[in-house]
Formats: sequence, C-alpha cells, structure tokens
Amino acid sequence: MKTYYLVFGFFLILFNTYAQTYTREEVNTSIKENPSFTIHEDNYLITGVPTNTAIKSSTADIKYQISFKQLISRDPIIWDSYMFLTYTQKAFWNIYEFSSPFQEINFNPTIGLRKVIYDETDHVKGVASIKLNHESNGRDSIYSRSWNRLSMKYATNLSHKSILSVEVWAPFGYHDDNSDLLEYVGLGQVTYSREITPDKLNFEIAVKKGLNLDWKGAVRSRLYYNPFKTKNQYIMLEWFAGYAESLIAYEKFTSMVRIGFVIKTNELDFLKPMIK
Repeated sequence: MKTYYLVFGFFLILFNTYAQTYTREEVNTSIKENPSFTIHEDNYLITGVPTNTAIKSSTADIKYQISFKQLISRDPIIWDSYMFLTYTQKAFWNIYEFSSPFQEINFNPTIGLRKVIYDETDHVKGVASIKLNHESNGRDSIYSRSWNRLSMKYATNLSHKSILSVEVWAPFGYHDDNSDLLEYVGLGQVTYSREITPDKLNFEIAVKKGLNLDWKGAVRSRLYYNPFKTKNQYIMLEWFAGYAESLIAYEKFTSMVRIGFVIKTNELDFLKPMIK
C-alpha cells in the first residue's frame, strides 16, 4: 500500500510539473504576437431536420453562423483587461422550399472587456469578460425582435480536457413584441466542453433555463469530429431542443438535428493545461 501511494504521489507531482496552463508572460506574448482579428464563436454551415414534427421541405433547413472578434488594443485598458469587439450573425435558411427563402437572420454585435485570471503561481486559472450586447433580427413592424443585455462570463478548466463556462446577463431595452423573452432565455447559460480525443473528437453541451417554473429553456449539444489535417476544421453534429433558437420564433419549441462543416473556435484553448 505504501508503494501505491509513492507511485501515485510521483505521478501527481509529475502531472503538476509538466501539465500546466500558460504563464502570465506567455499570455502577454501571445496577445502581442497573435493576430488581433480572430474567430469568436464557431463558424459553421449545417443542415438538418426536425425530430418533433413531420419532415418536409418547409421544416428542414440550413443554419449557418459567422462570428469574429477584433482586439481593439494589445495593451490593457483598465483593470489589466483588454477591450474587444465581436460580431455574430446566425441565419436560418429554408433552402428546400420553393425560391429558398431566409426564415430569419439574427445579428449580435458586442463590445467588451476581457481579463485573464491567474493563480498564485502566475499560471492561467480562468478568463472573465463583461460585454454590452445588442441582438436583433433587423426587421420592422410586427416581425421586429430585439433586446440588449449586459453579460458577464467566466470560463475555467475542470481538467486538462474539459472547460466550463458560466454566463449571466442583465437585459434591458426590450421591444414591445418580445416583452416575455426572459421566460424563454432566462438570465444565463452554462456550457461544458470535453475533449475526447485531442484535435479529433470533442463534445459540448450548453443549457439555459427560462425564468418561469415550467420548462422553457434550451439544451444544445454538439459532437465535433475532425477528419481533416487542419486542427480547427470539423464535421459537427448538433441537436438543439428548446426555445429561442431564433428570435422570430422564440416562443415556439423546436427540436432540430443538423450536421455539417464547422471552423471551430479556439478562443478558450489556452485554459487547458499544456504538457511542458
């Protein structure tokens, strides 16, 4: 038994010595040397069918997303944090219908501050951000949907292969036509991601809950598989079940399974311990 503890302790020391997150110096060097214009959220083009209603040309669709981030300054602005802009555009395309109309396009520009959190050894522990969000579908009259929110997010690693992020938001500036939006999107979202096989197979799940006691929220699960030679290009299988996948139909329950191509974000990869 003593031998077992000695061996276990040896490997624990070995892991802590060689599997560590980036240091403050490495992060600062990365901020100064890496491109200031990068991917923010996943960029993808996926297609699929519903699981809760009949499959036909009017219910099958394509969903795609474009998302990028621009670092405004490579030097800290305030509180040792960096200012950035992001823009995310998500579209729902009824491509299988006659004339292939777009059902909905959602626009989400933000401006925010991001701060890396370090532990007592000056290695990365997590990253916190605060953002001012505007989200709308760019339409008018009875089809207009928009809301603003101040969001705060914290992400950290749970192990060398998994990351947990928690985001909460304080909404304001409701449109008259979606005054009950919080009953469906709630006040925050929890996202867990797990690297099953490095640069090959990953899993992610995101959950949010509406304000009411009844179940009005959403679960979005994703499985990423990389058959390519590049690290950030994957085939993605996504299942979304819940409300507010799009703004125009936020009060309608949808369950969609889609598959397609994704350029996966690596924005939080620096949180994972690296072998050194």
